[in-house]
Amino acid sequence: MRFRTAKVGAAALMTATAGLALAACSTERPFGPTVGDVLGGGGGTSPVASGAQVGIGVNAYLWRATLDTLSFMPLTSADPWGGVINYDWYSDPATPNERFKATVFILDTRLRADALNVSLVKQVRDASGEWVAAAVDPQTETDLENAILTKARQFNLADAA
Repeated sequence: MRFRTAKVGAAALMTATAGLALAACSTERPFGPTVGDVLGGGGGTSPVASGAQVGIGVNAYLWRATLDTLSFMPLTSADPWGGVINYDWYSDPATPNERFKATVFILDTRLRADALNVSLVKQVRDASGEWVAAAVDPQTETDLENAILTKARQFNLADAA
């Protein structure tokens, strides 16, 4: 009789596990949006549009403002739960002999100045045409942070209205 109970218990466990696996495949996402939703490609209401913080690990206004402010740069990767956005090399047509790469860290769920960090890498062409590392003016990173914060505050005020 104990053998039969073990079989029933194992069958019940397998049924419960299968039920959880099927529930995980549901189109409804109680844990938050997909990356497509956050970036604007999903069909549902994203926390960026609604201003909610559900399902995104960082402040939605800072996230949206970063993507908007640096939209001129090619996007490499974006992690809305970890708060890291990577951009690939960008050369301004007016200065083709220098290029920049950016990484933005959103460090908090609150809309605060210390919740944002922009890191830039700069390269310039040397006499032989090779790209070499160059110093980035720290004010450039500060200016980008301020532009993102200003845009995030504008998004916040527009949602509050």
